[in-house]
Amino acid sequence: MKLVSELASEYKDDPREYRVCYPQKPGLAIGVLKDGRTYPFSKENKKLPMSFTPLKIRGLTFNNRIFVSPMCMYSSQDGFLTDWHIGHYGGMSMHSPGSITVEATGVTHHGRISIACAGIWKDEHMDGHRRVVNVVKSNGVRVGLQLVHSGRKGSSLPLWESRRGVADNSIGGWTDEVFGPSSDPYDEICSDTREISIEQLEEIKQAFVDAALRGIAVGYDYIELHVGHGYLLSSFLSPIVNKRNDKYGGSFTNRIRLTTEIVELVRSILPEDMPLWVRISCDECVEGGWSIDDSVKLSSVLKNMGVDLIDCSNGGINSDQKIVSGPMYQVPYAQKIKEQALIKTGAVGMITTPSQIEEILENGYSDVVFLARQFQLDPSIVSRTAVHLGVDIAYPNQYLFAKTLVNTKEKGLF
Repeated sequence: MKLVSELASEYKDDPREYRVCYPQKPGLAIGVLKDGRTYPFSKENKKLPMSFTPLKIRGLTFNNRIFVSPMCMYSSQDGFLTDWHIGHYGGMSMHSPGSITVEATGVTHHGRISIACAGIWKDEHMDGHRRVVNVVKSNGVRVGLQLVHSGRKGSSLPLWESRRGVADNSIGGWTDEVFGPSSDPYDEICSDTREISIEQLEEIKQAFVDAALRGIAVGYDYIELHVGHGYLLSSFLSPIVNKRNDKYGGSFTNRIRLTTEIVELVRSILPEDMPLWVRISCDECVEGGWSIDDSVKLSSVLKNMGVDLIDCSNGGINSDQKIVSGPMYQVPYAQKIKEQALIKTGAVGMITTPSQIEEILENGYSDVVFLARQFQLDPSIVSRTAVHLGVDIAYPNQYLFAKTLVNTKEKGLF
């Protein structure tokens, strides 16, 4: 009999705090795959593909560059995260992406996109976020929080019902508190919009700061500000949507003012080693609207203010938009901003295969790739990409028995 008296994963006084200790960081490249065996990286073997080249941003190192994009899940009541979110984010983290950004989270009760969206406008919300952070981090994955104010798209219904109309106040809506830069609604289905006052903007700026402080307190690794898709900050950018004649309207400098003021405030309260990201809609997709050239200018300003990465999406600002979509259709936005604003970018939009992921990163079109629906459809895409590129990556201990099956599959299946 051989007795063992020590474990790599130490027991806790409270069993509910027990976590398995991983000897290697899940999702990190550990060697080259050849005929189902692992060999160390060397000049004789091959260089590390960009998809699995670790990325350092301020004080964080990401194990790989395949990130889970923030996705609205419409699974909250009064903004609270629930056990569903633990399963959702914990399950994705077991598949070892480089990072997961938690869904658009309202900084005020009327800052949510729908009545079923997440929030962090009060301290009572913090426990749910802390539980999500703990489960994701326990699997060796970085986790960030996306903060949003919905603006004139607020009080909506969950996505699968959203085109029926807006939520009445009797079922948790806030149709009397839907705000925009001007009083025009997004479209004929969305709620009537009230032009937001200077005093209310001051309250919302403070709400972003308070939400970020709560995010820091529960352990998020980074903060992302949502300045895209026609939500409040995004709508201020548009020369078509924003019809104000005060310091927040008119010129380019005035229209970006709300965004830059919030960036300055949030950056000032974040630890120096904590990254700050901004998601933008790079193109309004309407003639005379916000353009990619405007986005390059804004990104340059944001870089100088301490923003570390631009998450490059498009559209959603104007209901008259004309978007031509297709595989990797938004990647050129990330490429142009990266090259001209000299800031790190993330590419999104119909990126679905390991070959596309590596092509984007190897060619320097962006620094990371964000996957949303594709990760939902195929949570194993990180490990499949590794096999496709001939890379062996570390797995969570609980999934090690599946690793040999993945690593020996024929490449033709990928």
